[in-house]
Amino acid sequence: RERFDFGGRDVASWFPRHMAKGLRKMQAALRRADCLVECCHIPVSGRNPALKEALGIRPHILVLNKMDLADPRRQPVSTRAGLGWVGGSSGGTGSVCGCCRVPAPVPVSLQIVPLVAQLVAESPRYHRAESSEFNILVIGVPNMGKSSLINSLRRLHLKKGKATVVGAEPGITKAVLTRIQVCEKPLMYLVDTPGVLPPKLGDVETGMKLALCGAIHDHMVGEDIMADYLLYTLNKQQQFEYVQRYRLGEPCDHIESVLKHVALIQGRKQKVTVLTGTGNVNVTMLNYTAAAYEFLRDFRAGHLGRVTLD
Repeated sequence: RERFDFGGRDVASWFPRHMAKGLRKMQAALRRADCLVECCHIPVSGRNPALKEALGIRPHILVLNKMDLADPRRQPVSTRAGLGWVGGSSGGTGSVCGCCRVPAPVPVSLQIVPLVAQLVAESPRYHRAESSEFNILVIGVPNMGKSSLINSLRRLHLKKGKATVVGAEPGITKAVLTRIQVCEKPLMYLVDTPGVLPPKLGDVETGMKLALCGAIHDHMVGEDIMADYLLYTLNKQQQFEYVQRYRLGEPCDHIESVLKHVALIQGRKQKVTVLTGTGNVNVTMLNYTAAAYEFLRDFRAGHLGRVTLD
């Protein structure tokens, strides 16, 4: 397929009430922040333009998280694109690539503290005679690893356990929390914030990419259309690992055929009552909705290859 038909669907207006409340609290917390750490997974669509004005002259670090799931061939381009609207002449900027979930040669959490200290020290807003502590605000759209980053920093620098709840679904953090200490020397506090989407997304395709990465609840968009768009994206990027995983003979453009193989392999079936002239008959059929969910879950776990949606 050269293009994807969204069938008139619109996910651009999905903006839960708790996000509006969270955005207001974040704006108030920004006034006390020395530096912003923005967590991101998809480097262009995964960033909230509504935060652009809030950045101002504050030092800003972009953390490209979950890099174990990203296509390494696309990272240099993606990184440049992701930093497109960061900073300016008066605010320090930096970027860190890695993953807070799996071990890496140079952990993200090991890079953050010295980079924050450097950017804040070099910022013209560095008037800190009365205090030597650092106040960092962690921001980003839902399910991009903000809480995981905070917990990783605490484990590394303070040898302590989880301070925030993490999960694979969006909306785990629904309120701006109190400050969480993540380092002793230098004394550094981070504030976890709820993931916030723009009140109006630029287009449906951006919303679909966010949904595939778990930033929007699946049922809000529909597992069927999400699975079809994922298949379109995999074929477009020539990522054909799904062919072997689901025992297909060759790449396929029809989502029904793919989901049929997924359902057969995973044993996703359901009993359906059929009305006949002689009475009700229970028939076992393939559960395509459950198969679509398995297809999405395999993608998010990296079983279909390392894919960068932007």
